Amino acid sequence: MTLIKGVKIVDGTGKKEPYQADLLINANKIAAIGKFPNKKADIVIDGLGLYVAPGFIDVNTDSDHHLSLFTNPVQQDFLIQGVTTIFGGLCGSSLAPLIYGGLESVRKWTDITQVNVNWRTVGEFLKILDNLGLGINFGTFIGHSTIRRGLIGDEPRDLSIDELNKFKSVLKENLGEGAFGFSTGLGYALSRRVPYNEIRELAKLVGKAGGIYATHLRNEREGLLSSVEETLKLAKETQTKVIINHFKPIVGFEKEYLKGLELIHEINSEVDIHFDNYPFAESVVTIHSLLPDWAQVGNLEIMLSYLRNEMTRGRLVEEFGRFNGNEIKIAQAVGRDYLVGKTLREFSENQGLSVAEGLIKLMLLTGLRALVIYKNINYDLVVQNLERDRAFIASNGASLPPGFKIFKHERFYNTFPKFLEIVLQRKSLSLPQAIEKITSAPAKKFNLKNRGFVKEESIADLCVFSFKSGRVRVEHVFVNGRLALRDREITGERNGAILRNVKA
Repeated sequence: MTLIKGVKIVDGTGKKEPYQADLLINANKIAAIGKFPNKKADIVIDGLGLYVAPGFIDVNTDSDHHLSLFTNPVQQDFLIQGVTTIFGGLCGSSLAPLIYGGLESVRKWTDITQVNVNWRTVGEFLKILDNLGLGINFGTFIGHSTIRRGLIGDEPRDLSIDELNKFKSVLKENLGEGAFGFSTGLGYALSRRVPYNEIRELAKLVGKAGGIYATHLRNEREGLLSSVEETLKLAKETQTKVIINHFKPIVGFEKEYLKGLELIHEINSEVDIHFDNYPFAESVVTIHSLLPDWAQVGNLEIMLSYLRNEMTRGRLVEEFGRFNGNEIKIAQAVGRDYLVGKTLREFSENQGLSVAEGLIKLMLLTGLRALVIYKNINYDLVVQNLERDRAFIASNGASLPPGFKIFKHERFYNTFPKFLEIVLQRKSLSLPQAIEKITSAPAKKFNLKNRGFVKEESIADLCVFSFKSGRVRVEHVFVNGRLALRDREITGERNGAILRNVKA
């Protein structure tokens, strides 16, 4: 039993002002809230000057894409920012179901030889995570590209009627095994030309199963508005809950973003649609996403052929002239750790090359399997829209093993404290409203029972934090009633729950 004494409670409803009380945790639940001056407990935490809120929920993460659920099950980078629940399987790539192949759909993020695959279905995958034990709660989506690749490989063509029916069968079966929905990565090469009708037919099944359709838009630049319109059309036609992942204003395309934003907020309130974003000016992207659209076709091998071909290489050099080498930093390079942390300009100058030629050499050297940090987001515009009703906050990050060679962007470990600091300093949201946005609002969207609130009988996923001089500091984190972070130190507890979707 744990007792938190004299803490200010922010209950997650968004309506009630913080109030001071003692909070008693028994097993995995909040047993009582009140005044308990004489109560004895195994652990007593002095909450004077601190706030307690529901554990934060990150609706878009990449730990599964990096396979760090297996290589770093404690997931400390989420815990230190107050996150107790994460979701994976986004952008069309998930770790299950696997039809015939392996983990090819995540190879653009990581070295897929790190893990021996001994599962096929979502149910089998989640059972393995049950046995492994994670430091946080985890739920997954089903990736469109993962199934599609399993059915037809890397062929850039429409599915036949038989193939689509097989896809539907696999999707329906695995949604029934606990997946929270279905995701697409329509901005990636293999999915960019997938027809709308295919996605609509699959999204219908998701809606019937009580799941969510999550999408990486088909185009985030000049085609952003039509991509938003396509997604809104799908939401209305299928009556499926929707999240647009990492919906961000790319520099140079702010007008398109603002028009898309207004379409989202003007839509009928009966259409359940949200978007997620993070409060930073940089994207962490796969290096092949820097290729122009005409060169982002097929698989990595096809894209590499454009870099090697003399004619197309010359065209790429010309188009890459638009990049500022100081605004692109190498975050991860599988098998080339010595490159991590260097800017594109530093790499190019070291090679005696122009920035454009250096980028081509870097792409070839890494086999297009690298991550870069690219300063391409209009930060002021992002910040202005964090408080929007349909906006969720997400890190789109991963918690990687200690010592793993990567240039870790701040969003991997500080997204949620920074969000709170920004909106509270701007006074665009009150503390209760800001906490609701990262707790009970996503819990409702994902139909998470007994999570997202600080109330008696709720699951004790809790974040205890201070807010002084405009800074948020996470002090303690409880995951299912046990301390995962105490006095800002990771305890090593792996008490996370592997979550399954239950149709509302």
